Amino acid sequence: MIITRILGGLGNQMFQYAAGRSLASASGQTLKLDLTEMQSYKTWAFGLEQFAIEAESARPEEVPARPGRGLLGKVKSRLLPKASACIVAKERANTFDAAILDLRGPVHLQGYWQTEKYFASVADVVRQEFQLNAPFSAGRHEVLRQVRAADAPISVHVRRGDYVSNPSANAVHGTCEPGWYAEAMRQMAARFDNPTFFVFSDDPAWARANLPSWPSMIFVAPQADGKDGEDMHLMAACLAHIIANSTFSWWGAWLNPRADKHVIAPAQWFRSKEHDASDILPAKWQRL
Repeated sequence: MIITRILGGLGNQMFQYAAGRSLASASGQTLKLDLTEMQSYKTWAFGLEQFAIEAESARPEEVPARPGRGLLGKVKSRLLPKASACIVAKERANTFDAAILDLRGPVHLQGYWQTEKYFASVADVVRQEFQLNAPFSAGRHEVLRQVRAADAPISVHVRRGDYVSNPSANAVHGTCEPGWYAEAMRQMAARFDNPTFFVFSDDPAWARANLPSWPSMIFVAPQADGKDGEDMHLMAACLAHIIANSTFSWWGAWLNPRADKHVIAPAQWFRSKEHDASDILPAKWQRL
């Protein structure tokens, strides 16, 4: 079997799932999800159940035991019987590691795997499994109607949240500033006639106050119903995309199947120079 560890927000969970699906498809093995760490993770909830995924939760005995902390923990880890015979494949860097694709089960993937290079060979399968498993809620269905009615619907994602409030997250990620959004929107307006910008943000008040005003602009109010996968699919329904340095809007753009879509993404994905983002953005996407 292929077991992939699930941890983080929805975008990260999707990267972890997609990498696992790629290995499972290549080897003809079953894909299972290790939800051990999500059970105690307080920042984000498990969100993959919104999609038509084909995987089940791994049983405790199938998941490799994590090394204990401290001297006593290490001693216990050595004395206790191993829970699983899985090869543990840990991500070493943000950049693509081609050797991961050669692994065959049983494998336990531990990482974020934030590049489509891990699942490009099964892109159609990934898109199919990341379709919503239920209809849009009424409010979001109205937004979808507006997207489909627009001449040139363009999604704009403004990611703030813990990127602003958490000093550690801010030091690693940083945020896209108003001037960056203004230039990205200007370039999209030059490319498409009569654009309508659909703005998605976890801080809509900041977005309203800081984004430039355009003749046709719709702010999509965030909901607290745990169905943010629907917002992602509203982004994917647009013609083009302005994404933040966020895996959430990365997937909103990637799930758009149009071959002619245009995506503008921040050239500086990480504020921290210790993180290499060279493989995160697909080659066809514009870096600004």
